[in-house]
Amino acid sequence: MSAPETDAHHTTTVRRPTDVTEASAVLADSTGPVQIRGAGTAGDWAGQATPAEQVLDTTSLTGVLAHNPSDMTVSVRAGTPLRELNTLLAEHGQRVALDAARVADGASVGGLIATADAGPSALTYGSLRDLVIGATLVLADGTVAHSGGHVIKNVAGYDLTKLVHGSHGALALVAEAVLRLHPLPEATATVRLACSLTEAAQRTATLLASPLEPVAVEWFGDELFVRVEGTSAALDRRVGRLVELLDGAVRSPEADADDAWDEHARLVGQPPTGAAILRIGARPSRLAPLLVELVDTLAARAPVAGLATGIATVAVPVDAVPDAHRLVHRVGGTSTLRRRPSGSTVPGWGVEPSAIGVLRAVKTELDPDGRLGAGRFAPWM
Repeated sequence: MSAPETDAHHTTTVRRPTDVTEASAVLADSTGPVQIRGAGTAGDWAGQATPAEQVLDTTSLTGVLAHNPSDMTVSVRAGTPLRELNTLLAEHGQRVALDAARVADGASVGGLIATADAGPSALTYGSLRDLVIGATLVLADGTVAHSGGHVIKNVAGYDLTKLVHGSHGALALVAEAVLRLHPLPEATATVRLACSLTEAAQRTATLLASPLEPVAVEWFGDELFVRVEGTSAALDRRVGRLVELLDGAVRSPEADADDAWDEHARLVGQPPTGAAILRIGARPSRLAPLLVELVDTLAARAPVAGLATGIATVAVPVDAVPDAHRLVHRVGGTSTLRRRPSGSTVPGWGVEPSAIGVLRAVKTELDPDGRLGAGRFAPWM
């Protein structure tokens, strides 16, 4: 379960538990800082992790524990790559409806929870915050805590699962998760419209006021892309109404649509040389003007805008990252660094949120000795 790894500076002890019991023992039987590490697809997100002599590696914490097709739930160990899980679920006509760009790179269920990552279909299905209905966590002292269960219902009380969503491994180890499933769509289609970002925002507002219920609405590469799902019998009619509503739009051939969504994932995950990537959240009505300002004043590039969700990704020159954080905060938004060039020390977070006291209190409650995730929320804590 453990093996020494030596680099040029120090020796790191890496522990690879295979289940909750072993994970609990790793934390209970050790002292000092611990870095939780998964598939490594988001290692440079948020604040820079402070190197630790102990690493808890989740890549062996894998496997399906229970799948209930009739209830549309699945329980898995959190190191399980979502890509592999969805391959298994597809045999039953089901899926975890999360299409974050990192899924194709092998991102794990636990890593996606810890980073609060999501993709275009979050407009309809939400993030893992909405899809996780139960979890087993291991706290810094080895205590095993359970939250939720195997039944889709409202959760009352202290919902630990939602606390660790977006915690970057700084509050607890996510060891197991129970996920809500959705059926695979019978058919999908993508409609595209060449337009400016400002026009795309106007068209999106019109679309959302209609009954057409798109699964995803994203603007990138000077085009607005709208994806819909449904039965084969009904989809053509819905696409026709969508093309009519978005005057000038066309239905994209299936192969071209696949290429376009692959390009979306590339833009989200791979910054241009020398640039940093910021993930931005803002009120949808404010997102397009904000992105235009970032492009005009800070030479931001390759914006990808979820105009219905209020989530965007944008490449920013490294020296402009602090100013970008401030511009986002000024309009009431949030910003997090999602990629930093090697050797860069730009801040991973913007201005402290008003709820920073709550975050610090939760950290103190769950990890009083500050063992987990050092550096991930710097300079906030």
